[in-house]
Amino acid sequence: PPAGVAGRIRWTGRLGDLGGSGFVVECAAERLPVKESLFGELDRVCPAGTVLASCTSAVPIGRLATATARADRVIGTHFMNPAPLKDTVEVVRAAATGDDTLRTTTDLLTAIGKRAIVVADGPGFVANRVLMATINEAIATVGDGIADAVTVDRVFENCFGHAMGPLRTADLIGLDVILDTLVVLLECTGNPMYRPCPLLAELVGAGRLGRKTGHGLHAYPAG
Repeated sequence: PPAGVAGRIRWTGRLGDLGGSGFVVECAAERLPVKESLFGELDRVCPAGTVLASCTSAVPIGRLATATARADRVIGTHFMNPAPLKDTVEVVRAAATGDDTLRTTTDLLTAIGKRAIVVADGPGFVANRVLMATINEAIATVGDGIADAVTVDRVFENCFGHAMGPLRTADLIGLDVILDTLVVLLECTGNPMYRPCPLLAELVGAGRLGRKTGHGLHAYPAG
C-alpha cells in the first residue's frame, strides 16, 4: 500500500467501533441471512448519514436495504477479485438508493483510483449474473468428460481472447464462494441454470477450493 496507509488501518472485532464511520463496506460470507443480520446491526450502530455498502457477489441490494431504516443510504460496491489489481468496481443502485449516496460512492471510488460502472439492482447484477452461469457450465463440462480444465480454459483464452479462462477464474475466486453465490442466485431467481453442478459440490466437499488451498480445478504447487 502507499506509504503511511498501513499505519492508518485499525483492526477491530467489535461492530460498535464502526460508530464513527461515514462509509462502511460489508464483505461477509455470501449467505443472505448473514448479510441481512449484519446490515441490521450496522444500521443500529452507525450514524443515520453513514452509507452502508455491500461487496456482495449476488444478493440484491434492495434485500439488504430492507434490513435497515436507511434504504436511501444502501448501495452495492462489487469489487472484483483481486481487488488491489482490478481498477473497476460494479456499483449497484437499488430502487431506493439516493442520488447523494450514489455520488458519495462514486467520488470515494475515484479518490482511491477505481472506476465505477453503475448498474441497476438484480440478483448477480451484470458480472455474476453472466459469469456464474458460465463457470457453472464450464465445471459441468469437465464433470461430463467433454474436456479437462486446461482445455476448457484454453478455448476461452485462445478463441475469445480472455486473459483468464473460467476455471482459473473460479479457482482464484474460491470454489466455496462460487458455490455460495450460485445458491443465492438459484434462491433469488429460481433459474435452474444456477443450480450448482455435481462436480462443484464434490470439490468443495473435498476441500479443493482453488488457489487458497493449492488445488481446485487446477493444481497450484506451493511456491
